[in-house]
Amino acid sequence: MQKAFLNFGIISLVRRNHGLEHATINLLSKKLPGCSFAGYSDHKGFWIVGDVSTDLLLETAQQALTRMKGGERGLAIHDNCGSNFVTAGLLAGTLAWLGMLGTGNSFKKKLDRWPLLVLLVTGALIVAQPLGPKVQEHVTTLGEPGNLTVKQIVRYEREIPGKPMLHRILTAEVVHAVEETA
Repeated sequence: MQKAFLNFGIISLVRRNHGLEHATINLLSKKLPGCSFAGYSDHKGFWIVGDVSTDLLLETAQQALTRMKGGERGLAIHDNCGSNFVTAGLLAGTLAWLGMLGTGNSFKKKLDRWPLLVLLVTGALIVAQPLGPKVQEHVTTLGEPGNLTVKQIVRYEREIPGKPMLHRILTAEVVHAVEETA
């Protein structure tokens, strides 16, 4: 049931675009070491924030797509994905909340639980290290782009000097018509 839901329509598109965004950023980071990039994905494509020429971005997004279609699914996982941070925050916050149950309004009881909370939150952050990429792999990204293609890149000029460049990468699904033979 979960896999069917995650691979359905608009959700599948967001996951595939998210994977392509990560793959593009992973390759850009190798081509332009020392440069920082950020991204955001939706069902129409993704955004890239960072100083990169439009031509190099297009070339890199195409290369990322080709490599993913060639089986390099791991390109869809990125260490600084928000999914990793949400996973860590959810685990740490939940365990901190559970650790405070039963303390009521007593400041002393809450203070007495401080060592337990530090232990629980630290444990949650340790567990989140390998769990975040698994959440990416199985929930928030898809390393198999299917029939996705890069349709267009729109460059937004800087309004304030010194601010990073902004690009919108629009994707589309290529639908192959089936020819009927008589």
